[in-house]
Amino acid sequence: MTQAAPPLPGYALVTGATAGLGASFTRRLAAEGRDLVLVARTLDRLESMAAEVRDRFAVQVEVLPADLSTPDGCAAVAARIGQSERPVDTLINNAGIGLYRRFGDAPLADEQRLLDLNVGSVLTLTHAAVGAMTTRGRGEIINISSVAGFVPRGPSTTYAAGKAWVTSFSEGLSLLLAGTGVRITAVCPGFTHTEFHDRAKADMSGTPSWMWLDADRVVAEGLADARAGVVISVPSRRYKALLILVKVLPRSVVRWVVSRR
Repeated sequence: MTQAAPPLPGYALVTGATAGLGASFTRRLAAEGRDLVLVARTLDRLESMAAEVRDRFAVQVEVLPADLSTPDGCAAVAARIGQSERPVDTLINNAGIGLYRRFGDAPLADEQRLLDLNVGSVLTLTHAAVGAMTTRGRGEIINISSVAGFVPRGPSTTYAAGKAWVTSFSEGLSLLLAGTGVRITAVCPGFTHTEFHDRAKADMSGTPSWMWLDADRVVAEGLADARAGVVISVPSRRYKALLILVKVLPRSVVRWVVSRR
């Protein structure tokens, strides 16, 4: 078994830091004594989260309000990642949105915004991080993907396709980053108790209780896997088992099963 790497010394930058998995990453990293850069769209929520972790864990916290679905927002965060002073050694690409509407029913602008945030910001910020981290010879990048990227989806088609890209992108980069001192991991949770589905106005009442995961547990397993050098992290045994089935079943069978839901 690969020995887990210790936490890195520099700042940890978390996108979507004020809610859901982002908030869980923020608190866990702060509990490790990591100084933080917190990124989200809403300044008052950022300042509230920053005050909480400063008081509880006595760490340095910067807040950086930015809309990562826009080029200007991505550029501002990429510039912070690229700074040599107060270096960012950990990047958590967590910000994302869902769109639970049939493709063609939602406005094209909504589909495009989803891709700009879920895919475009990951591309831009990872590009900045790879440049800065490989120069220093250390760093870790954790991209929040989803098990949705492994299966075809009718509703939320664009979301699932975007997450498939995030996983494939991270896996490919892991080959290029081997030997550089920089690690990259795609964390692929299943349904997780956060604000995500409420914000997407998704009716999740038909989702069995056993399919739901706890956000803190997802973060703990994702961080542990990242530090052990796992490239594709699937938190929980139940989802690991489900993905084994997805890989061995014919795709026609997978499509039929998914279409029944």
